[in-house]
Amino acid sequence: MDALLPPLDPAGYRPDPLHAGERIWPETNCYVDLWIELLHAIGHEPRAALAFTVEQDYEGDQFTFFKFPLEDLHGLYGLKVQELAIYDTVEAHAAEQLRRGRVPLVEVDSFYLPDTRGVAYRTAHVKTTVAVAALDAEARRMTYFHNAGFFALEGEDFDGVFRRLPALQAQPDLLFPYVEFVKRDHPPLQGAALLDAALGLLGHRLRGRTAGNPVSRFREDFPRHAAMLAERPMEFFHLWAFNLLRQVGANIELLGSHAGWLEEQGQTGLSAVREACGTLATDAKTLQFQLARAVSRKKFGDYSDLLDRMERAHDTALNGLAQRYG
Repeated sequence: MDALLPPLDPAGYRPDPLHAGERIWPETNCYVDLWIELLHAIGHEPRAALAFTVEQDYEGDQFTFFKFPLEDLHGLYGLKVQELAIYDTVEAHAAEQLRRGRVPLVEVDSFYLPDTRGVAYRTAHVKTTVAVAALDAEARRMTYFHNAGFFALEGEDFDGVFRRLPALQAQPDLLFPYVEFVKRDHPPLQGAALLDAALGLLGHRLRGRTAGNPVSRFREDFPRHAAMLAERPMEFFHLWAFNLLRQVGANIELLGSHAGWLEEQGQTGLSAVREACGTLATDAKTLQFQLARAVSRKKFGDYSDLLDRMERAHDTALNGLAQRYG
């Protein structure tokens, strides 16, 4: 049975260019970053599947926590994602799927993920998802995709991830984690067929997005957010910024990458879209830095110019795509 993933070594793994250090937002959110690397490792082009980024909205307390729609992954790459029922140990189920050439996606605690050193590793219990590439339960070792890279863990970290530590086993009411698995359902699209399908998805997503400019809606609501940030500690600001400024900035940067891929496939007239996406992504990062200083000093300024540019950039990018493909 053909395996989705080739043999991989964390020491020699090179992440997808979407995670290059020179990008404005080298990381987006854990689920999107994981799928970018998983598609890259399988041998697919992640940029072809980024049409969903046009649907991001302002949700009041956050910008949409964007994810690859599973139906898009199936249509473009033939990858089917299904829930994995857990009735035995998680590692036993994961090992069975790996033997069948599939990739388990397991919800775990970042407390035991060494790649989160300095953020959550051994300091904070944070839910996240990893894609398991290889697993040896007897040796207590696993290689996995998480965020923007490919890593290995072993020993006590393995026991912690799979809840084999005595302190975790002593909690009888601990729920099973949510686990999915990825398998190949049909061959991936290539060449002109991949482009045609990607353009079809782009038109579909453009027609399905909420009318208006989500950055404008955020701007109208910004005084309420600023007042809240003025009363909260810096730890809260980091959570706030991740769910608002990073989500809108990283999402729009990915949209610019999608436009770049379309240009590589022969689509023309998208340079203004790419430039507008870059402007919005940059200004979102700048606003994050300025607000971090404001929260630290408890002194807020006037951010009208930044918000003006962010609004205009969103209009330029999304209206330009809608006129062409929507």
